[in-house]
Amino acid sequence: MCGICGVVALNLTDRPPHMEQRARAMLRHMAHRGPDGEGSFAREKVVIAANRLAIRSVGDQQLPLIEGDDGIIVVCNGEIDNHRELKAALTLRGHDIREHTDVAVIAPLYREYGLSFVDQLQGVFAFALWDPARQRLILARDRAGERHLYYTFADGLICFASELAALVAGRGRAAGVDPTSVARYLRFGYCPSPFSLLQDHQKMRPGEMVVFEPSGTRHLQYWNFHAEVASEAARSLPAFDRVFRSAVQRQSEIDVDYGVLLSGGIDSALLTAVARKLRPEKELAAYCIRFSEASFDEGTQAERLAHQLGCRFVPVQVTAQDFPPMLRQLVETTGEPLADPAWIPLSLVARRASRDVKVVLSGEGADELFAGYPTYLGAHLAGYYARLPAFARRACQYLIERLPPSDRKVTLAFLLKRFIRGQQLDGLARHLLWTASISPGWLQRLGVEPPATDTSHDPAALIDVLQQYDLAQPLPEALLAKADYGGMLHGVEIRAPFLDQTVIEFAATLPVQERVRGLTTKIFLKHYAERYLPRSVITRRKRGLSVPLAAWLRGPLLDWAESQLTHKALSRVGIDQRQVSELLTEHRSRSSDHSRAIWTLIVLSEWLQWLSHSQADLPHAEPRRSGVVSALHTTP
Repeated sequence: MCGICGVVALNLTDRPPHMEQRARAMLRHMAHRGPDGEGSFAREKVVIAANRLAIRSVGDQQLPLIEGDDGIIVVCNGEIDNHRELKAALTLRGHDIREHTDVAVIAPLYREYGLSFVDQLQGVFAFALWDPARQRLILARDRAGERHLYYTFADGLICFASELAALVAGRGRAAGVDPTSVARYLRFGYCPSPFSLLQDHQKMRPGEMVVFEPSGTRHLQYWNFHAEVASEAARSLPAFDRVFRSAVQRQSEIDVDYGVLLSGGIDSALLTAVARKLRPEKELAAYCIRFSEASFDEGTQAERLAHQLGCRFVPVQVTAQDFPPMLRQLVETTGEPLADPAWIPLSLVARRASRDVKVVLSGEGADELFAGYPTYLGAHLAGYYARLPAFARRACQYLIERLPPSDRKVTLAFLLKRFIRGQQLDGLARHLLWTASISPGWLQRLGVEPPATDTSHDPAALIDVLQQYDLAQPLPEALLAKADYGGMLHGVEIRAPFLDQTVIEFAATLPVQERVRGLTTKIFLKHYAERYLPRSVITRRKRGLSVPLAAWLRGPLLDWAESQLTHKALSRVGIDQRQVSELLTEHRSRSSDHSRAIWTLIVLSEWLQWLSHSQADLPHAEPRRSGVVSALHTTP
């Protein structure tokens, strides 16, 4: 199942009208998530529905899954990886599980263990469980946050759905924009959980379970990432080889063909090599994003590696002209603004892959778990930089700030400028500045007060703190959201074996010196990769999936950008249009590279236009605040 939704009248005496219509509206809006079937279940106070992308047990299945005489209903988006072990254990305890689907273990596990049942589930999932005897609705999201789930409690009804746009379609009443979350989005480039950009619409946290009962609502965090160094034997390369190979095996044990997303980097290359070793008899297609701009294109290295590994290489050319229509389609379909421009090419490569496969494997999560980002190296080096004499630091800043902006991909000048501009801050605050979509200074110029963020932490465990933050917010709410929404728009599920629970737990045992040391990041994973990859792949400088946006916003996308940035939607949420124009002017004249900030505003403009259009004929709820504009100028 890959799209779930429901409407529950938990505290209403009489059944409200139009519950089925609301559920059907949500299901229709998520048809792209499940082209292989749909189903629904309705009783006096509950309507639950799902559509399905068939990956395991491809034959027809009951949707949603109804378990036993007690009427417990489970609907799940995702996969329970350890369902065979759980089924065997539950059978020994007297449970009769007749269905062959992996989701069939959830209800008996709940009956056996109560609310602690979710602790035993391994996999990627977002599910809902309705217990009619207790009048209890349970929503849960997997540990890494690979699957998403939104909910709202309005008009006496709990509504939930896999995508925010579906929730809007089924709510029946217009929702107001949350100004504080607009500020969060502009700062980070995504909306952190448990918030969304709509008032009273919430997003499940990774590793969270929400329990709705007539007596009230409980938010239970059943899992958090916790680093704890293990013995050398437990964290050895052979031990990790067993863990990672098993994770890739589990993720690829499906009844349909699958492919891989391949770039020139170590993560996707390692994943591809292991997947090829595990199933050498199967054809494996390697899908690669390509750009005409040489510094952004990794296709040459990826094609060479694909041929070395015996994969079928499938290039997908991406151009500036692809961006406006694909952005509109993504926003209208998902209802979520994501400011990562790589969302567009990722969705385009998923569209091409959908002609061949239903699943592709991705290297997401490796940087967060094994400390691969330049920001971790920057945090490591910041302490040494701070010990330089003041005159030396001033000289460095003077020289670095005068380096000209470049349209090339992740240049040394770009990294050095980010490094220098964060030196007035410490630890997590500096990390947030380095990764910001729009800096606090520019937010204030635009008329938006930067959102308050708790950056307190133990300075002795800085790398651990940064990785925990990235695993809790940017990874699930930006990168994994990008993969889920971009892939499922075309009926393709993108899986991340690095985020298998066993891999996460192994990575948590590594000491800092096996992650970052000297000028090297991702030390342990690079040593492990020597078993499978050429040295040239392992030693290549990290580049990531970037887009030649800076040049495109001065050239082929300039007119479209001006149209988006001058749209009245931005001024309606209190953004100063004169400063937006100044931002674009500075970028166009090459005095600064503001491509990230400009793109963030373009996506917001597109989202606001979608919201206005989608709610044009709906009645409006009473506003909770005195107005969006004034609230945007209030510190959260």
